[in-house]
Amino acid sequence: MFWTTVSLTAIAALALRASASVPADDELTQSIEQLRHAIGLWSAQTDFLGPDGTVAKSVSGSYEYSWVIPDQVVSGRSDIPELKQSAALLLYLKPATRQIEMVSVGADGRLWVMNGPFGSETRVSHPFATAGGGESQLRFTRSNVQPNSFESHMEYTEDGGQSWQPGNHQRFQRLR
Repeated sequence: MFWTTVSLTAIAALALRASASVPADDELTQSIEQLRHAIGLWSAQTDFLGPDGTVAKSVSGSYEYSWVIPDQVVSGRSDIPELKQSAALLLYLKPATRQIEMVSVGADGRLWVMNGPFGSETRVSHPFATAGGGESQLRFTRSNVQPNSFESHMEYTEDGGQSWQPGNHQRFQRLR
């Protein structure tokens, strides 16, 4: 019994020393908090922006997110009735590459993949072909994050990221 107690105490001391020598991963923690914040039902007001940044059209919709694997994988759904648009969403952590990835697919079957580094509020899509034969990318940046609200700005580039044009601005309000 004495040696068991001594052994357990020694193991606990080694574990404490090991954990003290490994700094907390602030970027991973921030990324997990981003996933946690998304969980729930949100109303969303989306303003589609013209090239000069003025609002060309506004629509309302909803987004709902829930855990698939706590603190790692979130599934979601977006609905914008006025546009007759729904999409399935996944947000997840990729520890091997230290990225948060978001994928979205709607009725057209097009899979959008966007990722960004741990600790960042920005996700960039993989390049895709434009109707005119060029190449484009989307960039989403979350901002003004509060416990029950946040905003998202979508921009696009057609010059490899040298310049970004306004796409839309979304305002999310937690419903539950």
